[in-house]
Amino acid sequence: MSGSGQTSPMHDLPERPRILVIVMRRLGDVLLSTTLVRTLRAAFPRATIDLLVFQGTEVILAGNPDVDGILTLPERPTQRATLSLVRRIWRRYDHAIATQSGDRPIFLAFAAGRRCTGMVPPKGGAWKRWVLDHPVIADPDNHRVFELLRLVEPLGIAHTPKLVCPTSSAPLAAGIAPRGRYAVLHANPMYRYKRWPDEGWRTLARALAERGLAVVATGSPDPAERAYLDLVWGPVEPPVHRLDGRLDWPQLSTLIGGASVYVGSDTSVTHLAAASGCPTVALFGPTSPGRIGPWPVGGLDKPWEHVGTVQRNGNVWVVQNPLPCLPCERLGCEGHYESHSRCLDELSARAVLSVVDQALSSRSPR
Repeated sequence: MSGSGQTSPMHDLPERPRILVIVMRRLGDVLLSTTLVRTLRAAFPRATIDLLVFQGTEVILAGNPDVDGILTLPERPTQRATLSLVRRIWRRYDHAIATQSGDRPIFLAFAAGRRCTGMVPPKGGAWKRWVLDHPVIADPDNHRVFELLRLVEPLGIAHTPKLVCPTSSAPLAAGIAPRGRYAVLHANPMYRYKRWPDEGWRTLARALAERGLAVVATGSPDPAERAYLDLVWGPVEPPVHRLDGRLDWPQLSTLIGGASVYVGSDTSVTHLAAASGCPTVALFGPTSPGRIGPWPVGGLDKPWEHVGTVQRNGNVWVVQNPLPCLPCERLGCEGHYESHSRCLDELSARAVLSVVDQALSSRSPR
């Protein structure tokens, strides 16, 4: 343990270093972290690069050519599970990187790496600065991808800020993707406070059908989510092509990559759509796109503003209803996961459809 907090580039990694990247967040953040892993792979092509993630989030890494191994830990592990992991990783790696400033990821980076880098809070956390060879101060005002890439600065390597989508060698089965032009709509984010109203989705689906596109609806296999989507899509004529619960992440990536347009809320599937190259329309409510806006192919031409009506970067459009309180960064107007959000409730289907038309015109007919 050096506790030095050095900032000079490290040149003492072996020719084939073993590197562990710790990402203890949800699916979207694991996907965003693939920019960090791609950067490491480009700099150290002969390295062994493993990821430590929460159980259930490893699916977003399927087929990732930059990842050699995946370790998982329950989001709320028992003491026995934690001790078992620590024994397994103890000083196994030449370098370990903690992408969050929490106690657990910092401790695990210290346990795993002969040298370790980690995110630390702007204030406090003295013990974290002491155990890390290279503490990097968290920057919540910066985009998450830029923040992640600051973690390689101690290594003195160039950034390669490309998201890597989950992939599979198997093609989509016949009948999954509609023939001809189609749109993909993802109506349900993880939390209620990020939802756009049901009637907005139905209006959008009808308008897309009128423009000659088949409409595909995606979602998870969770019974509660599927029941919600029954309410959203049941009344729509013509009916949408529902694939909720039928696709794994590589299949979802392939499906969206072939779409004429994707529309979704602030959710991991929207990050996937942006990375796939599909023209992506992201509906943002209380959260700031400046911090967690979708990462387009080729990266950001300019930072996402925290508030705007319509913003574009590459193949991504971010749509907001810029009320004076936006972005509040709260859990909706009532401050809990099942809250409504006025900024989304009052975002009109006409405004969204106008942006969808822009996105459609950006992709040449196939």
